[in-house]
Amino acid sequence: MRLHALSLAMLGAMVSTGACAQTQWDDEAVYLRRFQDNLGAPRDSYDTLEAVPGVNSRLPVRESATISTSALDAAEAYAAANNSQAFLVWKDGALERASYFNGADADTGIISRSMAKPLSSLAIGRAIALGKITSLDQPVADFIPEWKGSKREGILVRHLLDMTAGFLAQNQSSEPSNIWSRTYLHPRHDEIIVAEYPLTHAPGTSYNYNNATADLVAVVIERATGVRYGDFVSTEVLKPIEAKGGDIWVNRPGGTAHSGCCILLPAESWMRMAILIHQDGVWEGQRLLPEGYVSQMRTPTKANPYYGLGLWIGGEYTERRGFGGPNVPGGVLHSQPYKAKDIYLFDGNSNQVVYVMPEENTIVLRMGGTPPRSPEWDNSILPNLIYDGLSQ
Repeated sequence: MRLHALSLAMLGAMVSTGACAQTQWDDEAVYLRRFQDNLGAPRDSYDTLEAVPGVNSRLPVRESATISTSALDAAEAYAAANNSQAFLVWKDGALERASYFNGADADTGIISRSMAKPLSSLAIGRAIALGKITSLDQPVADFIPEWKGSKREGILVRHLLDMTAGFLAQNQSSEPSNIWSRTYLHPRHDEIIVAEYPLTHAPGTSYNYNNATADLVAVVIERATGVRYGDFVSTEVLKPIEAKGGDIWVNRPGGTAHSGCCILLPAESWMRMAILIHQDGVWEGQRLLPEGYVSQMRTPTKANPYYGLGLWIGGEYTERRGFGGPNVPGGVLHSQPYKAKDIYLFDGNSNQVVYVMPEENTIVLRMGGTPPRSPEWDNSILPNLIYDGLSQ
């Protein structure tokens, strides 16, 4: 393998003796291999996965759809044409369409990308309900005491979910020494985030989207509960809603999970999470999330009127809505306003998306590979097609 000259210098700088030095050397070698493999493309496989058990259950399927067949067919065709693996439509307690493509089926674990962020919000909600975290306004420094006495001491739990912690905004770099790459690919990425990730704004004042902030949720959950993040998600989120499990990327064997991006679960598991939120955190009569928590998830901040606690909010119409925030040019195309006025979304890279239309009691899911560049993916088409089909 050819390594960047700077990479060799990084390894060469660690000339010392003892087991600690050997561990550092091994960690850097793993990081550099991942860095080389990751250049130029989204990460589609993970070298260290940890099981996240669930329940082998299926959502009920309605025999006679209440949404028009033509609308369901048109939406399914759009999903199929865009490199999808799963297309699901749920309404009034049952699936009205469940279609799979490109070799996937109801048991296939699909890469979540940033759909993992609303899952991390559910994990925090469960930890609050269990009394392990006092509230969204508890200082993160209570769980990361290394931050006591620093500017990071002002970061609250909610700031990890609404992206206002004040950390450096996410970007990409072709240099292996760059903090963006190291906090994503390093086998001790959590330690690097805690100790090194730059604070660029006062906590709570600015929206700065980045995976580093979201990956700190795993650190907080593990320190607050004493349970590994994947195990907590399994026991406290997936199993109570009878969702099938899968696997999550951990930075090294026995290490820390990537709570912000990298869990593989079947499509129905994501649908169940959306249903839980739609039902105000109640599943089959059992309250899993604190009262009022879902309302806070769905409430955007002043810093970004399109983002709540891991959820994207439909909000005022904008043709392009980017992950980087309202002042960052470009972003995902919306050729027309959402017809469901109160819509909110799970939304991740490569257009992993779940649209929740509360007043219509309807949820639409699309997951899979990156859609073709032309014609460009349009984030308004699927929900608007289904919305129109409700009245036909």
